[in-house]
Amino acid sequence: MANSPRPIILPSMAALQLFSFFICSSVPDFAAALTRQYTFNIKYQNFTRLCHTRSLVTVNGQFPGPRLVAREGDRVLVTVVNHVAENITIHWHGVRQLTSGWADGPAYVTQCPIQTGQAYTYNFTITGQRGTLLWHAHLSWLRSSLYGPIIILPKLNESYPFKKPYKEIPILFGEWFNVDPEAVIAQALQTGAGPNVSDAYTINGLPGPLYNCSAKDTYKLKVKPGKTYLLRLINAALNDELFFSIANHTLTVVEADAVYVKPFDVDTLLISPGQTTNVLLKTKPHFPNATFFMLAGPYFSGQGTFDNSTTAGVLVYKHPSSNNHFPSLKPTLPPFNATAFVANFTMKFRSLASAKFPANVPQIVDRRFFFTVGLGTSPCPKNTTCQGPNNNTKFSASINNVSFVLPSLALLQSYFFGQSNGVFTSDFPQNPATPFNYTGAPPNNTMVSNGTKTVVLTFNTSVELVLQGTSILGAESHPLHLHGFNFFVVGQGFGNYDPNKDPSTFNLADPVERNTAGVPAGGWIAIRFLADNPGVWFMHCHLDIHTSWGLRMAWIVLDGPQPNQKLPPPPSDLPKC
Repeated sequence: MANSPRPIILPSMAALQLFSFFICSSVPDFAAALTRQYTFNIKYQNFTRLCHTRSLVTVNGQFPGPRLVAREGDRVLVTVVNHVAENITIHWHGVRQLTSGWADGPAYVTQCPIQTGQAYTYNFTITGQRGTLLWHAHLSWLRSSLYGPIIILPKLNESYPFKKPYKEIPILFGEWFNVDPEAVIAQALQTGAGPNVSDAYTINGLPGPLYNCSAKDTYKLKVKPGKTYLLRLINAALNDELFFSIANHTLTVVEADAVYVKPFDVDTLLISPGQTTNVLLKTKPHFPNATFFMLAGPYFSGQGTFDNSTTAGVLVYKHPSSNNHFPSLKPTLPPFNATAFVANFTMKFRSLASAKFPANVPQIVDRRFFFTVGLGTSPCPKNTTCQGPNNNTKFSASINNVSFVLPSLALLQSYFFGQSNGVFTSDFPQNPATPFNYTGAPPNNTMVSNGTKTVVLTFNTSVELVLQGTSILGAESHPLHLHGFNFFVVGQGFGNYDPNKDPSTFNLADPVERNTAGVPAGGWIAIRFLADNPGVWFMHCHLDIHTSWGLRMAWIVLDGPQPNQKLPPPPSDLPKC
């Protein structure tokens, strides 16, 4: 682009905010698209929560990590420098990565990890997206502390499809463990049992006053009366879908996964790991003589243990008087297993589907797939004792009964250089090999198969995928995330999907467009997407324990005929295995 400004390095939050302001306010229209450079130093930093001090793996010593701010159309360069003992990758969750699959980040899928003392620059352009996304580590359970917001502002001189808010505030939900989560998942995989659960949920890294030894670690959102605030909600928790509510305040949902939706009002919302939701909060017209709790607590539909606790922040009106000792009001969250509430809530989402922000739903389907998603078992290794669900087995998870095994070489490199032999196969089943009553009494044999199997799609294939939850080891909600694409949720229901009746109920006009959507407990969703992005794209449950157990697979999208439809060669600094 003519007169393109020199890249600006933004090493700190203060500099980021300063330069973001400078960039947003001083660059003329003809130089609107910028290159934004960040450095993410992966380092240990001590943090204390619940009277437990832990050395966390962080970006730049921050927990949660720093904001990545860009405008639609900007090029982003993030140099990740690994100063810790663990291998690292970073995933830019929800960024389309059009022809930049080398920058997507899932370990052993699009890259080998960044090893100790090494660096890698993620290079991508944000195309046709604006809103809230998140970045997080994509290797083992390291994202428990390695996460932060991605804030994509509209292009210069473009406005929101709603009234400009007075202020914008990221709200990140997370989980705190008093012990190292890497030890938790290592123990679970060794014993075959379910993992130990987190000790607290957090709002912007703080558990809040409902936990012991935590009153001082409470997030306070200070507001003025008569204003509209945009809250950028992000669920970065490892294993838990969360309800969220602010006492005596209504929230207007305006965006999901960086796609505008038809606005709707709620008192309580659900947000699953990997999902983002932008809401408008209208404050009360006058100073109320109260403070208001913001609560987040779990939605859990499965069997076994979970962290059944509640994180609290406080909404505080900046009162002109010094007397701030007002009563605190608490909202009431739904019960933890409120599946009917969840289904009703998710049905409210509709794409804006306007002339400016159309919903380009594939109307004609080239290929149809039916994938079962759920838990299963694996045999215990010889001469060991396992603590899985039954008869000396291990917990496992699968798609179409294939529990995906991550290779020791990255899939994308193997595919690009034609060296798939011994790394992956392209025979992932399009349907379950053995159909059964998916949501009824589970079959006697719950053993899964293992493999590194993929589906190959020709460029621009329109795909319809039905994701069917199973009742094996308990019907459970599964937030499924697809890398490299947004998809349209054209249908959902409980029970077994009926291919003869259910398609007549599909919404092909204004379905919600997302990158992460929940497969209902004991039910199904149908999604459609256009395979217009060449590369290897991971799809997995965003409950990390299910991913670790194998509820994951990969799509390979072949190059298209045009130069801008081909995956370029890998960058020279791509990490080696």
